[in-house]
Amino acid sequence: MVDRVDINSVLMQMRQVKSQLREQQPAAINTETRTGLADKVQKLSEQQATEAITGDNSVPDFQTMFKNAIDTVNTHQKTSAELATRFEQGDPSVDLPEVMIAMQKSSVSFQAMTQVRNKLVEAYKEVMNMPV
Repeated sequence: MVDRVDINSVLMQMRQVKSQLREQQPAAINTETRTGLADKVQKLSEQQATEAITGDNSVPDFQTMFKNAIDTVNTHQKTSAELATRFEQGDPSVDLPEVMIAMQKSSVSFQAMTQVRNKLVEAYKEVMNMPV
């Protein structure tokens, strides 16, 4: 699975800011509070931009993430096929729900990967059609 610590931390911080806004009454929000929250958001975005420019070594590059995703789909498909074969051969340690869950996992992960591929191809075509 792809490590998404940086995305999760950003989402968590955004949720905290959102919950702070919800706690306060709309009429009670003064300009100081708005400025304070705006400063927090600005600092967060500047920090994320700095990390993106300098390159955070803990985040894998796109090629590595995509390869890991494809490998995961391949693993799900192999596991599904193996379990199905074992069930068909009458292996008592493999039950039908386990086989069906593995097959559904395999199917869903393959469909998701296909959609990602389609979006990437579409984005590539769009970039290639841009005037220079």
